[in-house]
Amino acid sequence: MTYHEAASESPPEGSSDSHADGENYFISMTDMMVGMLFIFIILLMSFALLFRQQTDVQVRKTHVQSKKIEVAESVGRELDQTELRIRKRLDEIREASELRLRLLHEVRNQLSREGLTVEISPSGDVLRLTEAAVLFPVNHFALLGDAKKNVEKIARVLSRVLPAYSMCPRSRVQFACRNSDQASVETVFIEGHTDETGNDDQNWSLSAQRAASTYRELIAVAPELRRIVNRRDEEILSISGYSSTRPVDPSRSAAAWGKNRRIDLRFVMDTDPTSGLEDVRALLQKMRAAIQELKGRPE
Repeated sequence: MTYHEAASESPPEGSSDSHADGENYFISMTDMMVGMLFIFIILLMSFALLFRQQTDVQVRKTHVQSKKIEVAESVGRELDQTELRIRKRLDEIREASELRLRLLHEVRNQLSREGLTVEISPSGDVLRLTEAAVLFPVNHFALLGDAKKNVEKIARVLSRVLPAYSMCPRSRVQFACRNSDQASVETVFIEGHTDETGNDDQNWSLSAQRAASTYRELIAVAPELRRIVNRRDEEILSISGYSSTRPVDPSRSAAAWGKNRRIDLRFVMDTDPTSGLEDVRALLQKMRAAIQELKGRPE
């Protein structure tokens, strides 16, 4: 073998090492790409899992929020219904007050035509029989002279006016009266009063006796008054005594004492404002329960 042949058969210097280095570089790059892809897959799976968890939490939150909205809407509907009921009750109370005022004005006007002067209280619920109408002697409860005649006038006027403002009577006698769904008179209290002189214990019985004397005279003159009833089918006339606890003139004089020895007719209408309050209380209880339910639901 000649020199040239030997030289041609020998590999070039460094060719074997360069090929190995190329292969090693390619393998390293592949491993790194595979590793990066693996890391990317892990990150992608982690993100997918986190997204799934967040979605589940959001779904649960949406469900809870929907329940809360449902409860709030239910309470809102209850509020609207209660407001309507309360508004209706207020209208009924206002109607009853206006009806009572018309009644008192009608009685006063008719008594005025009879030559009798009476007063309507500032509150619009009491017809005050002044000393000019019914005056009692000191320490006496009997109706005497003009006082008796004036009570007779009052009886006749009440028998004419009251039926139109009251429920239909129990008797078969037909005359104008209120329907069951209308405001009407519930009670007419004949209230007896004394002045502040004398013994307080005696004044209590004396005031009640004055009211009783007036009641007896009223029904003696107009017995049909006992047939006028309220919604519960009870007689509307009643009596009460207040001693000297409700003076119309607080000054301590003989003139004031004469004014305070009197009879008042207090007209109470058949309307119950507590029913509206019961609606409010029931609604508050429902709202309290709803709030507790909302607090008990986790976010």
